[in-house]
Amino acid sequence: MNRCLVDTGILYALADRDDSWHARARECVEGYPGRLLVASPVIPEVCYLLGSYLGQAAELKFVGALRKRELPIEHFSDADLPRIEELLRVYEDAKIGFVDAANIAIAERLNITEIATTDRRHFSAVKPKHCKAFALLP
Repeated sequence: MNRCLVDTGILYALADRDDSWHARARECVEGYPGRLLVASPVIPEVCYLLGSYLGQAAELKFVGALRKRELPIEHFSDADLPRIEELLRVYEDAKIGFVDAANIAIAERLNITEIATTDRRHFSAVKPKHCKAFALLP
């Protein structure tokens, strides 16, 4: 079964109908032929953006979807931390940040090659250990 990590921008765009990525994000999520996962470090970013720009009701709806397991959560592990640190060092100039590095480390650990993201710059800059490059959706 295909698996895909869903990044912050896609989750925000799903909630914001005025976002330029909304339609693409919705099509991607609704039509994905496999299992979508959200990395735990993405959750605070999404909650911050939803609460700040769309209000508490949007944040609560997202948290409710997580509670109902509409989007299963994949936690980073202690074993992922060395790779996260390595990614932050190697891609320091690209400023990928902890959340993107955690997404990458989790994808590598789970052998996931697809990431649903609006962030083409960071995810296309990284050379994953388990595949030639990530397939960025949509």
